[in-house]
Amino acid sequence: MSDLQRSFAKAKLAGLPLEPPLPANALREEREREDEALRDVVPLPDSAQDEDSSSASSASSTGTVKPNRLSFALFARELRKALPDAGILSVDARGHGETIVQTQDGQVKGIPHNLSLKTLSSDLSNMIKLTQAKFDWPRLPDTVLVGHSLGGPVVTDVASTGVLGGSMLGYAVLDVVEGSAMDALQKMNLYLATRPRRFPSPASGIEWHIRSRTLRNTLSARVSVPSILYQKPNHDTSSHDDETWAWRTDLSATEHYWGDWFTGLSKKFLNANGGKLLILAGTDRLDKELMIGQMQVTARLVVPGKYQLQVFPDAGHFIQEDQPAKTAMVLVDFYRRNDRSALILPPKVGDMLKKKS
Repeated sequence: MSDLQRSFAKAKLAGLPLEPPLPANALREEREREDEALRDVVPLPDSAQDEDSSSASSASSTGTVKPNRLSFALFARELRKALPDAGILSVDARGHGETIVQTQDGQVKGIPHNLSLKTLSSDLSNMIKLTQAKFDWPRLPDTVLVGHSLGGPVVTDVASTGVLGGSMLGYAVLDVVEGSAMDALQKMNLYLATRPRRFPSPASGIEWHIRSRTLRNTLSARVSVPSILYQKPNHDTSSHDDETWAWRTDLSATEHYWGDWFTGLSKKFLNANGGKLLILAGTDRLDKELMIGQMQVTARLVVPGKYQLQVFPDAGHFIQEDQPAKTAMVLVDFYRRNDRSALILPPKVGDMLKKKS
């Protein structure tokens, strides 16, 4: 892509203006408000978490599948406000929660897990089929797959296989594209080395996520952060704490799979069947293939646009946590545009002629 094309694309893609820098006094006031809010940062009690996550875990109005990861809890609550009859299945990926992997002979398989894209994709499609069998559905309901970060390649891979058949209306990918992901992986080990390895309490983990701007929504952090930590014995004799809280998922142990997850993602995203939605925190995350695909929309060429792009410049990487209501509304609009149930087809000419005769 030439410099002229790149400049044109970025100018067209910047549909939402970037936020202007805050003046110094505003930054100071924002930090004071943040400090005041963090004084009461504690994990939500189990009863409140169940209330917030109930819509995230329901596969239908008659059954429930409880997830261990709650990063979509507030998003799901907002989604159910707009679509009260929607069923939402939140899948716990292996190695990310309390999922137990068993072999065919019933033996529990320990860590390390097989976290290849093929395996994760198979897990997702199998979970959907098992849900269909659990509730005795004659066919799968119309489905929109949604994946954030690593979940993006997983839902895209499932969409590309066509395993869900005509039930899949479309798929949405949240803040991950091939180009920026591959660039970020080069710095991943440095990031993992600089973040805390453990916390004295879940509240401390919540506070770190807010202060570091990893999450920008305190309520969402109180719901989701405790689920990504687990309690383990503290073997540090210099510490007076008997227990510490560590990351449930050892990201450094997954390095072998990093390239497998994201290589070829953009091409697969553009070519799979179904409606396509990409939600980003900034247009600078687009790579060449996605930029060209979006130019076909903005330039109004004969070739139709390949996907819908939505940008939330005021959100961080965890878009569905930072902006749960806005994310939900975009997904609702996406679903309604691709919903075929309300589509009324004109009568066939042959049937009209038969009626006249």
